[in-house]
Amino acid sequence: MSNVYKVSAIILAAGKGSRMKTGINKQYLSLGGKPVLAHTIEVFDRAECISEIIVVINKNDNEIFINSVLKPYDFKKITAVAEGGEDRQASVFNGLRLVCPSADIVVVHDGARPLVTTDIIQRSVEAALETGAACVGVPVKDTIKKVDKELNVEYTPDRSELWAIQTPQTFRRRILFDAHEKANRDGFRGTDDSVLAERLGYRVRMVMGSYTNIKITTIEDLAFAETLLKNFLHRGD
Repeated sequence: MSNVYKVSAIILAAGKGSRMKTGINKQYLSLGGKPVLAHTIEVFDRAECISEIIVVINKNDNEIFINSVLKPYDFKKITAVAEGGEDRQASVFNGLRLVCPSADIVVVHDGARPLVTTDIIQRSVEAALETGAACVGVPVKDTIKKVDKELNVEYTPDRSELWAIQTPQTFRRRILFDAHEKANRDGFRGTDDSVLAERLGYRVRMVMGSYTNIKITTIEDLAFAETLLKNFLHRGD
């Protein structure tokens, strides 16, 4: 596929990770002997469908990024490093502006999801090629309740229709760029890229992810990821 379509990946690593209370951003914490972010980039660097990687980092993390991620690992596909914005949406747009103009597809992924697989990335790209927009997720396992401000239950949605959204989220480049530009003009802030495409009327295809494709947000997540890395995941995917 990579010989026909150019696929760019934006990896987001600009968050401050304040919930970790570790003194450094979560993307640089050690997981299996290497930084979380290095694990994430490694998967995209290995994925045959990915042509280039743009990493978006916090402006205060330039030194640690260079010394702990860029220099020690021989990543082949990193073409640019962008400065993070005031929120996730702004960070994605900063990265998007550095994407190669000839890119057909753009994949957006959280740097703190190091257990993504090349198979998930590939299927996400294939779905976006077919439909224009796709996001990875998994069916929810728990019953979900909608509550009011006083924490009274208002209703119980049908669990069979609910998915927990992960990344990557993948789009034709023009769709993602237009969605971000329109959101910026309107002053709309979304929690993910999919909602920006949805509000322009695009149908977003759901792609089955994995319950192991976790986002590392807390110390407990990091410990769980260590267990998954050691006992369950075979990284030769």
